[in-house]
Amino acid sequence: MAQDAQGPIQRVEITGSSIKRATTETASPVQVVSRDDLAKSGKGTVAEYLQTLTSDGAGSLPTGFGNGFAAGSTAISLRGLGATSTLVLLNGRRMAPFARADDGQKSFTDLSTVPMEAVERIEILKDGASSTYGADAIAGVVNIILRKDFVGTVFKAEAGESRYHDAGNGKAALTWGKGRLDEDGYNVMVNAEFYGNQSLLNKDRADRAWIGHGDIRPWGYAANTQFAAGYITPGASSPTPTGALRDPKTGNYVSLPGCSQFSVTTAQDPAGGCLWYQDQFRSMQPKIGGMNFYTRFTKNLSGDLQFYAEAGYSKRDTEFTLIPASTSSTVAFPPNAASPTGVITYGTAITMSPLHPQNPYGSAVRLRYSMFDVGPSTRSADNEFKRFVVGVKGTMAGWDFDTGLVHSQSALDLNYSNMINMKVLQAALGDPKSQYFPYYIGTQASKNPASLYAAMVTNATSHSTTQLDVADFKASRELMQLPGGALGLAAGAEYRHQSLHNPSLSGTSDGSINSSYVAAEGSQNVSAVFFEVAAPIIKSVELNAAVRYDKYKDFSSTTPKFGAKWTPLKTFALRTTYTEGFRAPGPAEFSPSSQSTGSSSVRDPIRCPGGVPAAGGATQVDCATSIGAVKVGNPNLQPEKSKGYTLGMVWDPFDGTALSLDAFKIKRSNEINPLSYVEAAALPTAIRNDNNLVVNGVAIPNTGTLLLSKAPYQNSSFTEVKGIDLDVKQRFRLGDYGRATVGLTWTHVASWVRVEKNGTRYQYAGTHGNCDTSDCAGTPKDKISTTVSWDRQNLNVTATANYRADMQNVYFAGDKCASTFANGSPAPGNCRLASFTTIDLSARYQVTPQLQVYGSISNLFDKIAPLDPLTYGGMSYNPMDASGAIGRFFKAGVRYQF
Repeated sequence: MAQDAQGPIQRVEITGSSIKRATTETASPVQVVSRDDLAKSGKGTVAEYLQTLTSDGAGSLPTGFGNGFAAGSTAISLRGLGATSTLVLLNGRRMAPFARADDGQKSFTDLSTVPMEAVERIEILKDGASSTYGADAIAGVVNIILRKDFVGTVFKAEAGESRYHDAGNGKAALTWGKGRLDEDGYNVMVNAEFYGNQSLLNKDRADRAWIGHGDIRPWGYAANTQFAAGYITPGASSPTPTGALRDPKTGNYVSLPGCSQFSVTTAQDPAGGCLWYQDQFRSMQPKIGGMNFYTRFTKNLSGDLQFYAEAGYSKRDTEFTLIPASTSSTVAFPPNAASPTGVITYGTAITMSPLHPQNPYGSAVRLRYSMFDVGPSTRSADNEFKRFVVGVKGTMAGWDFDTGLVHSQSALDLNYSNMINMKVLQAALGDPKSQYFPYYIGTQASKNPASLYAAMVTNATSHSTTQLDVADFKASRELMQLPGGALGLAAGAEYRHQSLHNPSLSGTSDGSINSSYVAAEGSQNVSAVFFEVAAPIIKSVELNAAVRYDKYKDFSSTTPKFGAKWTPLKTFALRTTYTEGFRAPGPAEFSPSSQSTGSSSVRDPIRCPGGVPAAGGATQVDCATSIGAVKVGNPNLQPEKSKGYTLGMVWDPFDGTALSLDAFKIKRSNEINPLSYVEAAALPTAIRNDNNLVVNGVAIPNTGTLLLSKAPYQNSSFTEVKGIDLDVKQRFRLGDYGRATVGLTWTHVASWVRVEKNGTRYQYAGTHGNCDTSDCAGTPKDKISTTVSWDRQNLNVTATANYRADMQNVYFAGDKCASTFANGSPAPGNCRLASFTTIDLSARYQVTPQLQVYGSISNLFDKIAPLDPLTYGGMSYNPMDASGAIGRFFKAGVRYQF
């Protein structure tokens, strides 16, 4: 009777299931982040918060990774399986992916397009869900649910800066809503937010220990680490601002004079080069300006029907500064008649004419020159995102149904400044008949006319788009009564069209500028049907099962899921799931017209076998060198497939205590990957310099410095991830002192194994790898987040500690140390990257019922991120430790509700 007096039980839909239910606990582990949790975190964006989740791993895209393929975007990578295996939904439906694939391969959803102030809650499903949502939900699902029934007006403004009085940011948001659905029969809500972040350069952290330093010799390393340039080695030289010419008699490079005019490095190269480091130019965090707009209209119709419409718009512009171009780049592009290999090594193709005034040798010579006279390149990425949804939901003939149409598109404009027309450069250095000859370099560059730079220097641009159109229908109902309750059934269908148009930067199709070809083109049509049942066979046991059939042009996929939940006590339940999933090859992978060239840090298997520099001229640089890696589309690819298992419990042992513990295992097979960089580097197709190793006076062919590897995509390896998630919350009532909440989430990765097609097995758990598929951020075994929150009357104070475990500085378990000190010993100490813990503090105070003031301090104790010599995502620090690079950060804001 008490239940009847309270009215009907409110049933809700939980991410991962299409059946509405009274309880939010299902057989699948789901982490729910409330709007209050977001506010207490002090984080400014959805991406910043989600990347603190302990289940986020390698392949995540932080804001500061501005030199990557997908610069200007942010993404989450559950279980370290990559952003492409994590499905991100907005209000339970898909969004168009970012208009440029990460690594030129992986399509993903850009979290930057989500309006932070409009978020109601975020549900993170931590097992597979292809049986409900189709492709990509291998590692899990992040469902961002926006507010639907807001009434009133709220204005919010905030600003922040680091303790160094830089890296400032600001945001202003206005949310307005009118109409109560229960009383007025309609609701309309509008949210708009505008934000901006100042650029932060690596050199702005010159006094913060090793942070942002390319030169890490003060901490025991050699001069020629990955962010160094200008140094000379036997038979080779890296690009130098003075210019270095190759003596035809000795085969060695000799630097031109005037180094002090360009390089700020005082401890110079003993071999005579002009040593300089990338922190002289490169950004640490990009300049960002953007806005998000979201509106929703809901109208109750007759007969328990409801109409709804959503519109979203996002504009985000980013700028990231990189180093000046060099004359010796190696570029890759689709083969043509003029270049049947599709590769041009300008380091050998460009020479300085014997008639050039700066050439003392009397014959054409190679040169290595970094074009400081042109200046650094700025990468601008301007992204525009649109999304529209219309739908009807309600009850009809005993069925709860929801049907809708989605149109979503993303457009990305790239503009790379100070790029080089390599044909003009080649003529200006080597052809006395050219109108551009001679191009003076180094200290004599002031002699060059403006007309030369007008012809030689260009902006490379591209306009990329993605589009997603979806029509869907789903319905659920109770069929019959079982001993434990009603048997629930859900069924649905979906049609989806998605397309990608990602042309390469202008000038890259034939190698005529100093950048490689990166393009993807293609479209897919997908039809799907799915069914789900939830069967409470007895009061304490619920079984559920789901199956989905997806039809693509060249293949189909049937993905089942089974789950069971046993609740012997009201406070205790055991749960388990088995799920199968898949990821369809994307246009960047299956289209023959798709090709990309990226970079990665690898050990050259020819010049550094077994982790030791080979005799005859190899150096430690060859043991951790940055190379170009060409990846080519393959139309014969099949989808990736996965099997996932979870086993866990939910326990509320005491009043105010909630605990969940879940073990997980995911095996992703038939993986779409290029041949591993290490294997590709050993192939005859690898492109090398001609400074071959010389042993006993004999040059060994094809042993020069590794420049580039070539490998098509293939269905090859499998990855298996195993671990445990722990989630504990405890509430305390403190009487006159208010109330407190303590929460802890912990993810332990017991094993993260990848097995190649040839059977080679790589264990990455607890190591710095997998560098093939991420920004070399590593795979720590443990990540822990602990939150303590205290409320008293109008005050809330929250402290959050985030911990990342230490990692072996190896590419994979059992491998040689990936980095060494100058004396040859393993680096960092004991070949381990230290653990890292930061504490964030936030507070808010309700001054009046309308006015709230709030503030936060990120990295409260100003912890410095550990020195990381291997990663290329951050300069001498791990990109996932960015708060330890930026330093203590203050933010303050006001919120006023009219």
